[in-house]
Amino acid sequence: MVQTDRGAIRGASSDGVDSFLGIPYAAPPIANLRWQAPQPHAPWSGVLPTTSYGARCAALESTNGVRTNAEDCLFINVQRATGVTAGRKIPVYVFIHGGGLVNGSSNQAGGEKIVRLSNAIVVTMNYRLGVFGFLGLPGLSKTGQGNYGFLDQQAALRWVQRNIAAFGGDPNEVTLGGESAGAFSVCAHLTAPGSQGLFSRAMMQSGSCLSRPLAATRTDSTTFAAAAGCPSAATETSCLRGLSAAKLLDASTGFSPTLTSGTTALPQPPATAVRDGEFARVPIVTGSNRDEGRTFFQGDIGLTESQYEAWVQSTFPALAPQVLARYPWPRNADKFTPAYLIGAIATDSGLAAGIGGCSQLQLESTFAKYVPTYAYEFDARHGPGLVPIPGYVWGAGHAAELAYLFPSFNNGTPIAPTFNAGERQLSRDMIHYWGGFVFRGSPNAQGQAHWPKFGATHRIMSLKPSGESTEISTSAFRSEHQCGFWDSVA
Repeated sequence: MVQTDRGAIRGASSDGVDSFLGIPYAAPPIANLRWQAPQPHAPWSGVLPTTSYGARCAALESTNGVRTNAEDCLFINVQRATGVTAGRKIPVYVFIHGGGLVNGSSNQAGGEKIVRLSNAIVVTMNYRLGVFGFLGLPGLSKTGQGNYGFLDQQAALRWVQRNIAAFGGDPNEVTLGGESAGAFSVCAHLTAPGSQGLFSRAMMQSGSCLSRPLAATRTDSTTFAAAAGCPSAATETSCLRGLSAAKLLDASTGFSPTLTSGTTALPQPPATAVRDGEFARVPIVTGSNRDEGRTFFQGDIGLTESQYEAWVQSTFPALAPQVLARYPWPRNADKFTPAYLIGAIATDSGLAAGIGGCSQLQLESTFAKYVPTYAYEFDARHGPGLVPIPGYVWGAGHAAELAYLFPSFNNGTPIAPTFNAGERQLSRDMIHYWGGFVFRGSPNAQGQAHWPKFGATHRIMSLKPSGESTEISTSAFRSEHQCGFWDSVA
């Protein structure tokens, strides 16, 4: 049992891990709190059982989970080694899940294995998604401005500062990590005024510093309002507030949420702030996966050569001949060839929201100008894919590394249980590296291959199975991703 600032909670112990799951960290954002900044949760009497994950935030069905209409979803989870008590001051790893800001949930990031192997305290949270978390219309609120889900994350980080000592954690030793949209969020927290002082280290997995201006969010939000049956600017907000969560979700298929800059929460674009060195000066681990794009473009399996060429021409109209010369259709092509080629182009160019390849290298170089930076490339190219597709080599695709850190991540099908011995070794190695960073600000750990700082020698850690992780040069990384070309046409 732990006493939080809102009341007592009781978790459960299993296999050496105490889990406190589904702790309310803010008031339910329902009724008049829909599209408002998160508010404090009311205190409760007695002891609240926290032995199962809380409701996932409203989202359409995806490989990240079945559809849910739940708006009462602002829950946080804390996991620690059994026997840890208040006052121990153990470093804390807070992880923000991905899912494009439109799906995903904290139950995909169970921290049991990280706790057992590193002894860190692991914290995860749910935050509002899609139109509930990132809608930006003038009449909704003056503070949210399209960033309600981001403000939820800040509220969760403030909850950690107030409460983690009661679990034996150290509020002065908080590492904030995230993957994909969670990594976009981490970059934003590095630059957001309201996030300063809430963490002391940062980790970005397969992310960038993506955002869009408020005007673009308002345009997309207005389009959504019309699709939801609320086309009048004079009444759109009251109309939307009167709709059920189910109806809002039904109308949201065309809404693409993104963090919004030029707002109270994010006064300037995170990418601009990072470029100018206007971000929290904390140590950073940042990296990407060797084949990010293979996750995004498996839908292109079966395209013909002419269809592939048409895709290149439509995507890079001024560069198509050069791109095709560098990513040619091979003589031994099969039905998977177009997905591999388009995946490689997307990875190397950073086409998918700036994730991976040459964009990642530029981000690492920028961070390294200002703070201690450790760079990696997840390079397990023959492990299980996120969704079984007979014959398709998923490679080290986007999100492929998650199951190595969080065995509960399954994307709809079991992943970690299918690991071979070499992949299980990589899982342990990665957790030791992550734990080293959480505890000491450097990912290096005893018995592990040395992970150099990204700096004068510009070395990158290549994470591979069977204990074969090794540092590689930036010149090798640049060659691998054809960065000479992509940098020249950026």
